[in-house]
Amino acid sequence: MYAVIESCGKQYKVAEGDVVFFEKLDAEEGKKVTFDKVILVSDEGKVEVGNPYVKSMKVEGKVVSHGKGKKIIVFKMKAKKNYRRKQGHRQPYTKVEITAIKSTARKTAAKAEEKVEA
Repeated sequence: MYAVIESCGKQYKVAEGDVVFFEKLDAEEGKKVTFDKVILVSDEGKVEVGNPYVKSMKVEGKVVSHGKGKKIIVFKMKAKKNYRRKQGHRQPYTKVEITAIKSTARKTAAKAEEKVEA
């Protein structure tokens, strides 16, 4: 089972047990994070595509760590004018372990069935 989720304006393909690097999230290490913007879910050949999101699904994960990516160099130069600027940048990221891909509709349907039987 895998899902495609949207976070920070980017799309990520995730499965249970995957470790994914997201743009920096405001969550402490060891805390749970929930992604509600699920675009696509595939389970044993059955594919469910959202319009724009699959409302009955959510993805849960645990924040493993925060860090910075590899440094990139930004170099500006104008020929023959003695204009040179060198600047570095390291993009912050959050490392998340995906713990579960859950359906919220099944729980509500099961609760509704229990109420009908009682």
